[in-house]
Amino acid sequence: MKSLIGKEWRDSSDGKVIEVYNPATNELIDTVPSLTTEDVNAAIDYAYEAQKEWANVPIHEKGKIIMKFVELVEKNKDELAKTLSDETGKPIKEAYNEIANISIGVPAYVEKVKHEYGNLIPRGTEAGQENTIQYTIRQPLGVMVAIIPFNFPSDIFINKIPPALLMGNSAILKPASVNPLTLTKYVELLVEAGVPAGVISVVHGSGSVVGTALTSSPKVSIVSLTGSTAAGIDAATNCAKHLAHSSLELGGNDAFILCEDGDIDLAVEETVWGRLYNTGQVCCASKRFLIQNSVKDEYIRKMVDKIQTLKVGYPSDMSTDIGCLISEEAAIEVEKQVNETVEAGAKIVIGGRRKGAFYEPTILDGVTKDMDVAKDMEIFGPVISIIGFDTLDEAIEIANQSIYGLSGSIITKDMNKAIKASEKMECGGFVINGASFFRSFEQPFGGWKYSGIGNEGIMTTLAEMSRMKTVILKNITK
Repeated sequence: MKSLIGKEWRDSSDGKVIEVYNPATNELIDTVPSLTTEDVNAAIDYAYEAQKEWANVPIHEKGKIIMKFVELVEKNKDELAKTLSDETGKPIKEAYNEIANISIGVPAYVEKVKHEYGNLIPRGTEAGQENTIQYTIRQPLGVMVAIIPFNFPSDIFINKIPPALLMGNSAILKPASVNPLTLTKYVELLVEAGVPAGVISVVHGSGSVVGTALTSSPKVSIVSLTGSTAAGIDAATNCAKHLAHSSLELGGNDAFILCEDGDIDLAVEETVWGRLYNTGQVCCASKRFLIQNSVKDEYIRKMVDKIQTLKVGYPSDMSTDIGCLISEEAAIEVEKQVNETVEAGAKIVIGGRRKGAFYEPTILDGVTKDMDVAKDMEIFGPVISIIGFDTLDEAIEIANQSIYGLSGSIITKDMNKAIKASEKMECGGFVINGASFFRSFEQPFGGWKYSGIGNEGIMTTLAEMSRMKTVILKNITK
């Protein structure tokens, strides 16, 4: 595959490429260009000029083009799901679910943009303005850069590229280097649907070269990044030097609280959903499991029984429940983190073994609140770290000791406890009687503390992708 720069699909000017492998089989799937800074700057220049004309396209026409893209994704869903599964290592049934979300999230943005009406300040609202009317409109920011990570490329694309285009911005997409193929196909389909090349671009390469060029350019008005906290801080620092807006959804180490009055069977099902989906590679996955000591043994026993029913296998098999990690390097990192936690005093109850990019679903018991994994060590894999507690106040204190604050959750039948926890937990989203792995397209999704800045979702993203202008009709009446 190539990069789309201006109206041309190009290789890198120096001929360098990035090889894309299937992490489950280690087979080479394809290559993409490893662009130079000069290549990226050319894409920015094209996007800067193309945006001016795109901004004048009526909203209803933009909406028709984006809806045509939705139709094309549905038409090509089998190929797209296979590509997503092959390059990411996620089970094919999860890949199909993610591709299907295009038909849920994108049409919602198309409808929402038609109802961004602005506000009216009537005449006479304040002294001296008896004859003046004021109203607000929203206008595009200019060039939007979307930096998308490997774990949910399609879902994250939905909350960045379509709303940016609908608001009249041009968009430059930078996929993760390890799995850029699905998103590159999306750009092909956007162009086929009618988005002018140059208004939409896709660039490939390392974060140190391509990411730095994108976030440092004074022609870029907004960077929307989902990724690690370190990457987000680097991007925000670069953006600040030319006062570009940055919207950042970053790391998380979400706390899952199970109280003794909670439904333990529900807690087990939500743990499987909220921790093991996508082999645990989820920013808002529950990662620290705070289990009241009086029910901890029962919860662990039932979790072990449940894990033993899950099929770990090749992602291409529709019966596979747990696939592999994005790479062997990622699996090695999870293995290292688990071993460090065991050395600190935790005990492996089940799992704990790695084979290539595969890492078994693992339960760690005996985790104490002073261990790194109970604070800021984010394990991006299928590892359930269990921390016992006696009182809800103790659990909330442990939950809040992390630098991260993406999401949180509680399982309890007592709504007084649930509401108390929801108000005291330092996080951007809180799930009652479910795992923290919850992200509807409608909700304003975003984290506190080192988990990010800004919110994404139907309710908020269009505002993030635009700026407000006030139009004053001075002395319009007499």
